[in-house]
Amino acid sequence: QVQLVESGGGLVQAGGSLRLSCAASGRILNVNRMAWYRQAPGKQRELVASITVGSVTNYADSVKGRFTISRDNAKNMVYLQMNSLKPEDTAVYYCNGDLYVFGNWQNHWGQGTQVTVSS
Repeated sequence: QVQLVESGGGLVQAGGSLRLSCAASGRILNVNRMAWYRQAPGKQRELVASITVGSVTNYADSVKGRFTISRDNAKNMVYLQMNSLKPEDTAVYYCNGDLYVFGNWQNHWGQGTQVTVSS
């Protein structure tokens, strides 16, 4: 079974740091674009950061300069280093990826990991 599994969420004080990890597992032949999204209570899910297979990155304006997305293509992993966290970063963070599975490209989501930033 193909899946994306996030880890690394938790509770942190404002100004602190967290590192999220996402592992793609299963019969995956290739991985293309990977991304992190987040959804705060009562709000729509939004893109936080994305990274191509060639490591071209894109960030939401609200996290530029504070968050860094990276990937390890050999391990099918993507990471999100979050620094200078703010209470407004509190949300469930989801990993998303385009995976080549069973002869076609599929878009998959992880189950999400909670990040809570206290003031």
